[in-house]
Amino acid sequence: MNAFGYCRVSSQDQLDGTSLTAQEEQIRAYAKLKGLEIGAMFVDGAVSGSVPLAKRPEGGKLVEALERGEACALVVTKLDRGFRSASDCLVNVEAWTAAGISLHILNLGGQTIDTSTPTGKFFITIMAGAAELERNMIRERCNEGRRARRAQGCRLGEVPFGFSLASDGKTLVESGEEQKAIRLSLRLKRQGHSAAAIARELNRRGIPTKKGAEWTHVQVTRLLKRAV
Repeated sequence: MNAFGYCRVSSQDQLDGTSLTAQEEQIRAYAKLKGLEIGAMFVDGAVSGSVPLAKRPEGGKLVEALERGEACALVVTKLDRGFRSASDCLVNVEAWTAAGISLHILNLGGQTIDTSTPTGKFFITIMAGAAELERNMIRERCNEGRRARRAQGCRLGEVPFGFSLASDGKTLVESGEEQKAIRLSLRLKRQGHSAAAIARELNRRGIPTKKGAEWTHVQVTRLLKRAV
């Protein structure tokens, strides 16, 4: 039986490490045990799990290939490698099941899931719901933490270009050099220069972004929106 494998990591550090290799090895070992032939391995590196499978570079190709009927099974190591949420997983599983395509998850709460079996269908529903509940609880704890820090007067988020934090770690104070760069950008905009041209001028003058990188037209556009 022809099958596809899918691997994903969310960060550049993981991409440079062994995570993708480990995922692929686990998928191939499982496929061999189950008599599945991996016809293609789709790999998304440094792609956030919050992005729907069909919107990922390789995930989109995978979904299209499954819709064309090029495989009868999909193998992933964990639910969150393939899907952004339990509901996202279940929607895909429902469509694939109708098309005769089974999903195999090697580790879902310590269980191996095969949706071609009644037991697999039952467990994917229960375990996916539990996984989503856990993520929602984590999200709520994070929100509570942010609310507590805000109530204490702590600043949340990045310090915008043009400002720095005062010694109290909370108050924003203007940064002289960065404010000059903002005024220069506004002046160039009034003179009719494009965001790309302004970015080139800032880079030519050796003025870095807040993170020390070179300017792009996207960053300049955001800077100008905040400044007006």
